[in-house]
Amino acid sequence: MKDKLPEYAIVVAGGTGSRMQRELPKQFIEIGGKPVLMHTLEQFFAYNAAVRLIVVLPENQLDVWRELCQKHRFKLFHMVVAGGATRFGSVKNGLGMVLEQEALVAVHDGVRPFTSTATIQEAYLKAAAYGNAIVAVSPKDSIRQLVAGGGSKAVPRTEYKLVQTPQTFKASLLRRAYEQPEQVFFTDDASVVEQLGEQMVLVEGSYRNIKITTPEDLVLAEAFLQEEKL
Repeated sequence: MKDKLPEYAIVVAGGTGSRMQRELPKQFIEIGGKPVLMHTLEQFFAYNAAVRLIVVLPENQLDVWRELCQKHRFKLFHMVVAGGATRFGSVKNGLGMVLEQEALVAVHDGVRPFTSTATIQEAYLKAAAYGNAIVAVSPKDSIRQLVAGGGSKAVPRTEYKLVQTPQTFKASLLRRAYEQPEQVFFTDDASVVEQLGEQMVLVEGSYRNIKITTPEDLVLAEAFLQEEKL
């Protein structure tokens, strides 16, 4: 039996709070009495206390995060690194903290605090077996595609997936992908790795794995937390 590869999680938290209509960056907004980002890190720790957590934040938010950790007595061990000008640059900076030649690296949105430990585990397992694992769910609503010249047309939703995080990869593959020049169509890590010609492996996600982006998401997040207490 092969030795299990070390597991990392690069948690990217570069929000500014503009869509949240608040001055406070969304990753620092409190739900259930503590910042969203702390809930997110705790989910990975609950999956495996040995996961090496790397938090990527804008440089001007590093001191704010340290103060929040002191205020909330947040003792969960994690490394912190300053992000880049774009998400691509931020993930690349986080990847620089992965020291082993080979490891499993999950890249996760800092404002997705409800990812289940089962989903995290499945993503690592699939990435170990196939090199990558992309969490996604099926659309619940009907989909229309915009067409050239105006208008739109119906498309079968069974042919589409909504991509979530974590997106998990073998470190060697992710490093090779991030050696490429950044492109405008790199919207997530899957699109970066796919540019190498890799076939993406999908893992079933959950509709609870929301990305907290707008004020309505905060209402839903508080409801989830209350439900967990029952």
